[in-house]
Amino acid sequence: MDRKISGKRYWNPRLSTVEKVPNRLIVSHEQPGIMATAHWHAQVEINYVFSGTVDYQMQGHMTHLAPGDLCLFWGGLPHRVVDTSDDAFFIAIHLPLLYFFRLRLPEDIQQRLMTGATLLTRQHDPGDDANFARWSDYLRSEDSARVEHAISEVLLRIERIQFERYCLLEAEGATDSVPLEAPDRQSFHNIGRICSFVAANFRHDIDSNAIASSADIHPKYAMSVFKKSTGMTLNEYVSLLRLSYAQALLHSEEISVLQVAMDSGFGSLSAFNTSFRKLAGMSPSDFRRALRTRLPLGDDPLPEGLGTAH
Repeated sequence: MDRKISGKRYWNPRLSTVEKVPNRLIVSHEQPGIMATAHWHAQVEINYVFSGTVDYQMQGHMTHLAPGDLCLFWGGLPHRVVDTSDDAFFIAIHLPLLYFFRLRLPEDIQQRLMTGATLLTRQHDPGDDANFARWSDYLRSEDSARVEHAISEVLLRIERIQFERYCLLEAEGATDSVPLEAPDRQSFHNIGRICSFVAANFRHDIDSNAIASSADIHPKYAMSVFKKSTGMTLNEYVSLLRLSYAQALLHSEEISVLQVAMDSGFGSLSAFNTSFRKLAGMSPSDFRRALRTRLPLGDDPLPEGLGTAH
């Protein structure tokens, strides 16, 4: 775990992993770290708080989490932990986008999640502490059967939120969007193949034809089913993965912004700058500068292997 200041932990982005692996399930079971800058990633994120409090700044709204609170949000929009109590301890489960479509939630909830809402329940289940601790152990094991079993149980727990007292936190006016469609079994299968192909190839020059071919479907159908189900175009999804990866590379001072752009799959520095500014609200250079000047831990080296996703 990273160095603590006044009993609180501060996130060290140089040790983060989740941004670079969009197709991998990442679990953080620890004291949450206060983040100097926002970050984003191509996974759906589940948070459960065991003790203390955690305050998030999301896209257009704040989220305050207390012991027993359970929330779900789409990590593709910038978000950050802005404060915690000294005794805060939680689990953050980062699920690849594919798993989102296994959730049997009402369509309006799914749509609002993909456009930036946070699904939150404060109705504490007495079994949640033990269950999330066990799911954490299973998910971090190398036993594929245990991992799949834990994923299924976690998704069922999230689905049960709709039968409890819950709220959707979001920016004002965020519901004014085109309705999404819940994918049928075949569409779900196609989206899964699309996500897997894009996750494996986003750093290369890929287009809708190559993406559709990987799923054995027509390009127009691929673009249509993905847009209707996620609210994103295929190009926007590819760009998101590239921006997530680029964000991780920017943590290193040894790599130039131009090299970050090329290594992330952008064909030019201008395209990278435009896409980065649209998502982050600042240029890649400004992002790197803000990270360097605002990082609470300073430049002191930290022991290897101490950091995880948050």
